[in-house]
Amino acid sequence: MSPRNPMSRKKDRIDALARTAGREPALAGGGSVAVLDAGTVDESPGVSLIASAWRRLRRDPVFLLGAGITVIFVVLALIAPWIAPHDPAAGLLIDKVRPQTNPVPGAEPGFPLGADDRGRDLLSRLIVGSRQTLLVGVMATLFGLLGGLVLGILAGAIGGWVDSAVMRTVDVLLSIPSLLLAMSIAALASQPSQWTVIIAIAIVQIPIFARLLRGSMLVQRSSDHVLAARSLGVRPSPIVFRHMLPNSLGPVIVQATLVLATAVIDAAALAFLGLGNPNDDIPVWGQMRGRAQTYIYDHPSLAIYPALCIITVALGFTLMGESLREALDPKSRR
Repeated sequence: MSPRNPMSRKKDRIDALARTAGREPALAGGGSVAVLDAGTVDESPGVSLIASAWRRLRRDPVFLLGAGITVIFVVLALIAPWIAPHDPAAGLLIDKVRPQTNPVPGAEPGFPLGADDRGRDLLSRLIVGSRQTLLVGVMATLFGLLGGLVLGILAGAIGGWVDSAVMRTVDVLLSIPSLLLAMSIAALASQPSQWTVIIAIAIVQIPIFARLLRGSMLVQRSSDHVLAARSLGVRPSPIVFRHMLPNSLGPVIVQATLVLATAVIDAAALAFLGLGNPNDDIPVWGQMRGRAQTYIYDHPSLAIYPALCIITVALGFTLMGESLREALDPKSRR
């Protein structure tokens, strides 16, 4: 009996693939069929993008580290007034402050990190200061996101001269260094406050979200489902808010996580320069870092502790945001 020729073997493989493909409609539960080899199929259920991203994230040590830092920071900020060992505005060690010999009291029982130059417990001020940092970061990012959504929707959905006008304004704002722009906006306020910092940082973030959302909406505007909706006579408003916008928000939400880290750093920089809340009885990490400049050589711990807090929180948001970006990027999926 002569061996079968290659053409016959190829025909048998094609027939086997056709038979397995013919069984695909009979599968229940919305499962997907993937042909692994001739006569072998993978009948595992389909996985959404969110579920696939979560599978990757929960095994990603970088994401777990960033999420852990972020969760600890948020919980600490929410319960800070109740876990702080002392009143952050009370000069409990003021009697031990000696401007010439002992300007900054050191650590002692009940005050593990010592006190500042006004006798206020440093640990309590660091703990309560986390609440102000969270408030400024979240509020600035939220306002920047809302402003960016408005401009991005106008540019991406309407197009034409509206798109040109919005994008030229965005280009001008992006051409200015973010910290310099935030400083200029905060300096315009007649009375520095926490809200001037929030508004300044929010304005800096608006063009970032606007450009990102506009690019995503331009991609959605030429997609098949949007073209199909237009051909069916669907009005422009439902197309924008039901079809284009929901499918464009993914990259924007991920960017918001990364922008939180920038907001924390910018808020600390503005407070360091004296453009934040002038009342130092309300602790802010950047302001604490600025006041420590007078004693930076003899008592560097006054500057090191707030700086470590700022760096750690910014690192947590950055690690979590970068992991989310990679997990939701179809190009990086395996």
